[in-house]
Amino acid sequence: MATTSSGGEAAHPTADREIVISRTIGAPREVVFEAFTRVRHLSRWWGPEGFTTTTRAFEFRVGGTWDFVMHGPDGTDYQEWITWREILPPERIALLHGESRDDPNAFESVLTFEPAGERTRIVMRTLFPSRELRDEAVEKYHAIEGGEQTLRNLAAYVADLTGSDTDRDGTTPKGAES
Repeated sequence: MATTSSGGEAAHPTADREIVISRTIGAPREVVFEAFTRVRHLSRWWGPEGFTTTTRAFEFRVGGTWDFVMHGPDGTDYQEWITWREILPPERIALLHGESRDDPNAFESVLTFEPAGERTRIVMRTLFPSRELRDEAVEKYHAIEGGEQTLRNLAAYVADLTGSDTDRDGTTPKGAES
């Protein structure tokens, strides 16, 4: 039996295990892609509001890893591990993200960087091993809000980096339109 969405078409079979977050950022995708793939940039914007990141190791290549700690605003440290599975500059990154190299609860993320004129639409699709793990990430760790905040931080960082007329919320201020 096929699962259907409210529109009547067949729903994605993994929808109950997936989180999809997107944002349009006021810079070309090559710039946004670089901000996502260089540790000197990542450490300046990665994570939700109030979090900071300490990198232990970083090797951006297929099979390479990013071993880091996210420091929460309440002082809690979160051990993190990312293995890069696919890199197609400046279009796509696929990764496996967990607490350690062998984390059985690690989740997969695919990030696409789509040109939108002189802007970039980034789409982050995260697939968890089970619906229960997805629900736990949403309810206990606020994964949707955290993902939205992370992409907002990326947009603000890129705006600062490029001196863009785009506000930190991804919109163009009144009077700045061409």
